[in-house]
Amino acid sequence: MAAFIIRRLLQSVLVLAFMSLAVFVGVYAIGNPVDILINPQADQAEIARTIAALGLDKPLWEQYLVFLKQALSGDLGKSFAYNIPAIQLILERMPATLELALAATGLAVFLGIPLGLWAGLAPDSWAGKLIMTGSILGFSLPTFWVGLMLIMLFAVELGWLPSSGRGPTAVVLGIPLSFLSWEGIRHLILPAINLALFKLSLVIRLTRAGTREALLQDYVKFARAKGLSNARVVGVHVLKNIMIPIVTVIGLEFGSVIAFAIVTESIFAWPGMGKLIIDSINVLDRPVIVAYLLVIVGLFILINLAVDIVYSLLDPRVRLGAAAE
Repeated sequence: MAAFIIRRLLQSVLVLAFMSLAVFVGVYAIGNPVDILINPQADQAEIARTIAALGLDKPLWEQYLVFLKQALSGDLGKSFAYNIPAIQLILERMPATLELALAATGLAVFLGIPLGLWAGLAPDSWAGKLIMTGSILGFSLPTFWVGLMLIMLFAVELGWLPSSGRGPTAVVLGIPLSFLSWEGIRHLILPAINLALFKLSLVIRLTRAGTREALLQDYVKFARAKGLSNARVVGVHVLKNIMIPIVTVIGLEFGSVIAFAIVTESIFAWPGMGKLIIDSINVLDRPVIVAYLLVIVGLFILINLAVDIVYSLLDPRVRLGAAAE
């Protein structure tokens, strides 16, 4: 296990180095932030001073080497727009995004697995057909449209929930959290539902497919032949075995929830990393864009590693050390 983790961490360093080059070239070779950040009325001397201060007067390869040297010491550059370290901006917004992603994933898991089990155990019932129809809608409806409809219905027409913002936060261990107060939960409900809808549909269909397949296996038939109750057969023999692919997919999808929360955060003005990256793209704040993408890649790497470890714990047949050789 230890050798596997060390090997994966070394591979992760190579992945981050490659991604830093790809992201740097892709972002830094497109557009000129000077055109946005500098007053159009500024004279040539002021423009030249600003370009030199931002380090944009150097060739692209030299800018990358400077960036790489600073990145090795944990410095991903200063934001052009805010004039503070880009990584500081990212870390300040990260708790809001993680809170939203965890809430959305929690909804998808705690609703998706029971509904998928229901649809798998009774596929021909009206409830099973209704659940599967709802999952198809969850896959089909665009996230931005669902978000707007949620705002129109629950915020504008009914006035039950706020349409934007994060609400009041409480600081716990230096991390601002909004779900600790009722007002914060009210602000969290709509964006969490909007972000969870696609993942909920995915979990439902994955659970249903796993349940239908497990019910045909010999170990389930044998358990029923021994006279075990239906609840024990489902809870012990079916659910335990279908959780392996479900945990794997949920872990990988959690990374995508974090990365692609941009639309939801923009619609609901949620002050997370997604909202920050949209604002940064609008002003071509290159250091923030690069820092954000590298942080997202790092999160994906850590999540994949965690999924592999949990997978080995759920399935004793998997030995990470042996598999890596």
